[in-house]
Amino acid sequence: MLLLYIFAAVVLINCAYLLLFSRFSFLQPKEVISSEEYPISLIVCAKNEAENLKINIPLWQQQSYSNFELILINDSSYDDTLGVMESFAKDDTRIKIVNVENNEAFWGNKKYSLTLGIKAARNKRMLFTDADCAPNSNLWIKEMVAQFSSEKQLILGFGGYQKKPGILNKLIRYETLITAIQYFSYAKSGIPYMGVGRNLGYTSNLYYENNGFMSHMKILSGDDDLFVNEAATSKNTALCFTKDSFTISNPKESWKEWFIQKKRHISTAKHYKGKHKFLLGLYFVSQLLFWVLAITTILIIDWKIPAIIIAFRFLLHWIVIGKSAMKLDQKDLLYLVPFWEIFLIISQMSIFITNSTSKNNKWK
Repeated sequence: MLLLYIFAAVVLINCAYLLLFSRFSFLQPKEVISSEEYPISLIVCAKNEAENLKINIPLWQQQSYSNFELILINDSSYDDTLGVMESFAKDDTRIKIVNVENNEAFWGNKKYSLTLGIKAARNKRMLFTDADCAPNSNLWIKEMVAQFSSEKQLILGFGGYQKKPGILNKLIRYETLITAIQYFSYAKSGIPYMGVGRNLGYTSNLYYENNGFMSHMKILSGDDDLFVNEAATSKNTALCFTKDSFTISNPKESWKEWFIQKKRHISTAKHYKGKHKFLLGLYFVSQLLFWVLAITTILIIDWKIPAIIIAFRFLLHWIVIGKSAMKLDQKDLLYLVPFWEIFLIISQMSIFITNSTSKNNKWK
């Protein structure tokens, strides 16, 4: 019976997190109607992204927003990234190019390049995305910027991935979905802890008040989540998750590339605030223990009571994740949610185990 009690306690913890996530799952997008178009600096840092820029610069130029500048940062590229930027800049006065040369002290550091781009921005409200990110509509800037106010200085958006065939693509999108559910839910609960640079906005005032990226300049990655972790509060953070406000990126197409990308991202989590590390760690442990104990109790104890507990947890999980999946246009993932959950837990464990064996301070 002790095993059953332990299993029930784990499920209770797991369900408590699901109830927390339901704060986003059942949240309706906040429609903000503003007659004023605040001047915006759209900032994109690109390293060897010539082909993606050819596709996405026209999409940024076509945004239904009249008052913005487009700051393109060439981060020491060795392909034709700078040439592509210059070709578009010739015909569009809104485009400003920041060409970053190799710097011995900050070589390969995206945060250094972003710092130069931010310093070149003439507007205090800034919107960030990546070179491979396409806006989901021509209302992207308008939807994100509408969330800014005198109090709300940091806007969290959703950055999804293109839907393609294959298990890897679905796993990448499921992981992105779960991550978004978490950072939206925590922010809605007054404890924002991260955002994604694929779709993120904040003011220059907030940036300079927090000394930019200085506290984590030497840390691999984290220009987005570590800055949010440091600067976001319950009062200064707003959410934007209308479909028009999404950005869509190119997902990795090989397991090795995705594994390397996730190792880099997960390496930043140890630099989060203590309460965030505890909450995120407890959620992962509760998930892992749920599956281990679910199998164990079914095999050892009379299966009826464990089956009821498991069914209740599955139902709650499917409802909460399902509502969010439909909200974030990922409903095709719902049919095999338990499979994606197990797969993701195994993948994350593998990354945690191997992460300490590699040290690389270059963002590309």
